[in-house]
Amino acid sequence: MINIVLYQPEIPQNTGNVMRTCVATGAKLHLIKPLGFELDEKRIRRSGVNYIDKLKYEVYENFEDFKNKNKGIYYYFTRYGKKPHSSFNYKEDKNKDIYLIFGKESTGIPKEILQKDLEHCMRIPMTRDVRSLNLSNCVAIVLYEVLRQLDYDNLLKFEPHKGENFIEEL
Repeated sequence: MINIVLYQPEIPQNTGNVMRTCVATGAKLHLIKPLGFELDEKRIRRSGVNYIDKLKYEVYENFEDFKNKNKGIYYYFTRYGKKPHSSFNYKEDKNKDIYLIFGKESTGIPKEILQKDLEHCMRIPMTRDVRSLNLSNCVAIVLYEVLRQLDYDNLLKFEPHKGENFIEEL
């Protein structure tokens, strides 16, 4: 299973976008406290998540609580990473739970956490003119790279509401 982990997210709109992406891809979302917002249906709906009832998610008190409850391979996304996110072979991890961990918008993942697993610290390549990309954009970029390598396992490759041959039958 592919898991998205948001370490202390601060902006509800980013988390709302990530929630929608998780529903669209079947990924489970893990939120590590403290959160920079109230996690209630009214605020989340305002962030664009109309599919909250289909979202698989869990909230943790801190990073230790998260680690104690989740075993698998952890990948950390940080501006300090030295490897591109596309340089890893996620197929090798297909039979293990994959955790893609993203830090809070203002400060990222604490350096003490990153230092314990430098081999799995990575970065989305970009110019020197930008420090980082928007959190929800980063999640989408990285998650879809993992899914691409796994041949979009269990995802539809056609629009389900109009039908697979909708355009051809017009």
